[in-house]
Amino acid sequence: MSVLHLAVPHISESLLPSAPQMLWIIDIYGFMIAGFLVTMGTLGDRIGRRRLLLIGAAAFGVASVVAAYADTPAMLIASRAALGVAGATLMPSTLALISNMFQDARQRGVAIAVWVTMFSVGVALGPVVGGALLEFFWWGSVFLLNVPIMAVLLVAGPRLLPEYRDADAGRLDLASVALSLAAILPIIFGLKELAKDDAGPLPLPLLAVVVGLVVGVFFVRRQRALASPLIDLRLFRNRPLATALVAMLFSMLIAGGTYLFVTQYLQLVVGLSPLRAGLWLLPAALALIVTSMLSPVLAAKIAPARVVAAGLAVSAVGHLMLALLDSQGGLTQLVVGFLLVYAGGGPLIALGTDIVVGSAPPEQAGSASAVSETSTELGMALGVAILGSVGAIVYRSQFTAPEGSAAGDTLAAAVAAAQELPGDAGAALLAAARDAFTGGLNLVGAISTVITVLLAVAVLAMVRDRPAGDVEAGADDAVPARTAS
Repeated sequence: MSVLHLAVPHISESLLPSAPQMLWIIDIYGFMIAGFLVTMGTLGDRIGRRRLLLIGAAAFGVASVVAAYADTPAMLIASRAALGVAGATLMPSTLALISNMFQDARQRGVAIAVWVTMFSVGVALGPVVGGALLEFFWWGSVFLLNVPIMAVLLVAGPRLLPEYRDADAGRLDLASVALSLAAILPIIFGLKELAKDDAGPLPLPLLAVVVGLVVGVFFVRRQRALASPLIDLRLFRNRPLATALVAMLFSMLIAGGTYLFVTQYLQLVVGLSPLRAGLWLLPAALALIVTSMLSPVLAAKIAPARVVAAGLAVSAVGHLMLALLDSQGGLTQLVVGFLLVYAGGGPLIALGTDIVVGSAPPEQAGSASAVSETSTELGMALGVAILGSVGAIVYRSQFTAPEGSAAGDTLAAAVAAAQELPGDAGAALLAAARDAFTGGLNLVGAISTVITVLLAVAVLAMVRDRPAGDVEAGADDAVPARTAS
């Protein structure tokens, strides 16, 4: 995901996608993962988590090759969608396997922190390795990074990973699968249509959102009636779990939108190469690694809700710095602000994931993992769609492109248009476009600041817990020590 954001300018130049197509290329992956996570998590409980992991790895490798050699925006969108479906098998399988391998609550908390850290390592390595590839190869090379990793997994997985599945699981309810997709996808379609300039008559996208919500009601009612539901809704009666899910969704929503703007600012406003932009993103990723690993240690001494709230307060400061950013000379402020955003998010993701997974019985580990990942992935994708659209609206409202020019659609288009104009005219066009883009980033930062502060308050109000050290040894491991209330 982090590699793709760096490749956005190169994809724009090579495939010439429209602004809506570019948004679909970026976020269709997250939307498809969010749509299929619940299904795949439940499927892993039934057919075996290791088996599903290996099937998904093979499909992910094939889809990566197709994406690398896509020659049209539609082909790239389709291959990214296939990557999303395959990716939906990977994440709940890995997290469920960890939940089964580590039954002790404290060990599981550390293992999940390491698992979250691997995402941070990917964020850190992605821009650097991907940026280096983009220096010397075409944009499709960033997708080929997936292939050797999937090959290693296919070889090592059967030898190193144990198999787990629920022997008493019922049949997969295909009607529930269809209902879950029919609920999520129309809502996504409606939101994206509403974000377009040429959305056409508003009733169509609004109707799509309403249809999705109505189908969602039928999905919930069916789950309550089934003996073996696609997702056990009783999990949501746990207040800390429900709070963690909501907080992770909104946190990832603002993180997804922020990352989109930060990567473009580095390349298109500051004018850095992909490799140098990736290196400037490295401090934030390293900060996320540190805070993710420290979170279980701090939560053993301090109430986890306070650790999470403190982290969110740090993130709010980072977002505020981005809200006050200028289009000129803002590199240091951007890097520091983004570092604070990521550092403050580590505790929420590490401890929140542990709360969700630790609240489920072992036979439902796949479903609980899928719920956790659905929250974060849907949040990330919605952040790109909603905040990306907010920034685009600000850009188009503040920047007037020359007659007949496509520079008014995106900053990348303005950069390309400026290169075609003589000296002062090109510089003036580029400066105006960069100011407009930064204005969009400022608004996204301001919105994110408010949301993050509200999340911190909500976590403190809704999750009443105590440090793990206060829980006596021998307590029931079905409830993680750090989340005991």
